Amino acid sequence: MKAEIIAVGTEILLGQVVNTNATFLSEELAGLGIEVYYHSVIGDNRQRLEEALKTAELRSDLVILCGGLGPTDDDLTKDVTAEHLGQRLIQDEKGYQQLLAFFQKAQREMTPNNLRQVLVFEEGIALPNDTGLAMGIFYEGTTDYLLLPGPPSELQPMFLRYVKPLFQEKYQQNGRLISRVLRFYGIGESNLVTKLADLIAEQTNPTIAPYAKPNEVTIRLTVKAEEEQTAQQRLAEVEAKIMARVGEYFYGYGEENSLVEVVVSLLKEQKRTITAAESLTAGLFQATLGDVAGVSTVFPGGFVTYSLDTKSRFLAIDRKLLEKFGTVSRECAEVMADNARKKAGTDYALSFTGVAGPDELEGQPAGTVWIALATPWSVKSQQYHFTRDRRYVRHSAVMAGLDLLRRELLREK
Repeated sequence: MKAEIIAVGTEILLGQVVNTNATFLSEELAGLGIEVYYHSVIGDNRQRLEEALKTAELRSDLVILCGGLGPTDDDLTKDVTAEHLGQRLIQDEKGYQQLLAFFQKAQREMTPNNLRQVLVFEEGIALPNDTGLAMGIFYEGTTDYLLLPGPPSELQPMFLRYVKPLFQEKYQQNGRLISRVLRFYGIGESNLVTKLADLIAEQTNPTIAPYAKPNEVTIRLTVKAEEEQTAQQRLAEVEAKIMARVGEYFYGYGEENSLVEVVVSLLKEQKRTITAAESLTAGLFQATLGDVAGVSTVFPGGFVTYSLDTKSRFLAIDRKLLEKFGTVSRECAEVMADNARKKAGTDYALSFTGVAGPDELEGQPAGTVWIALATPWSVKSQQYHFTRDRRYVRHSAVMAGLDLLRRELLREK
């Protein structure tokens, strides 16, 4: 099964948007046993898109188009592909009702061009969009076509909820393809691959595919087997070999089970609460917690204390201590965490203080970060030296804080 992915949008060619959809789809398709042979990007140009479709169907069994399904005149994907396939565009009734409901709820006028978003191929399968308005389409022919919306927040849920089950049924292989995703924090991709080099070199079935993500690494194990029990046994055998070498960095399974979700789950399970006092991260840790549904049961609130003055006033820290040791110090981090925990009345508190950059602070280079964890029985702290830009330093600090808390929670289990 040969597939190719065509991203449509001039903004991608101009570098205004990063084509993360291709990465996501390639990983997902590999897990389904569908090999992606080509990636391409086409601007909002009717003639060039038509040429790309002609080329694609000569060499691929499945052509996936991302983007260009919106309401404006430069959203050409659906029109060009329909014309290419000789398909009439018809209005999908469920999509239309969803469109009406959206504009009524938003109390906005629906302009006629929005109806373009709910047009589908007469002989195609309409794919609902649970997080947006532009519907997707699957068309089965000599070459199969899949049309997906461009925004990742729409494309990914649509693929996982509707396309993936469809493909699993349609493109059945000899035997079943079953995947298991392992997630690691605290080790880089190059180091992880080095430690697993012989396992990766000798892989056959299951296969071992490492992927680098911001501040973490995932490994997708994929096995092909006739029976579920056999597949799971083979996956478990390979996983055991991997864990024997890099298990200390492992934190969870699955594509969507992120580090913050694992931490919040542990807090709920142990009926523990967390607060935070943030300086350089300026609330990013607390915002990350807030992304998890139901976090209010373990997170009552926290503190953002960017300046020396707010550290003193909000957290009741002695200014003499801050003036003596500075804000980028073990002492500052520990008293921030300890006082935050006591003021919020929580079981744990994390504090973040340091230099996000680009300039140094208090003689400390950019990327210097102190993180402290306060518990009812102790306060511990650790210094980090992160690299790259300001945003990356702040994100790295949040991930490090989450891992500190995760390890503490596991020790107490």
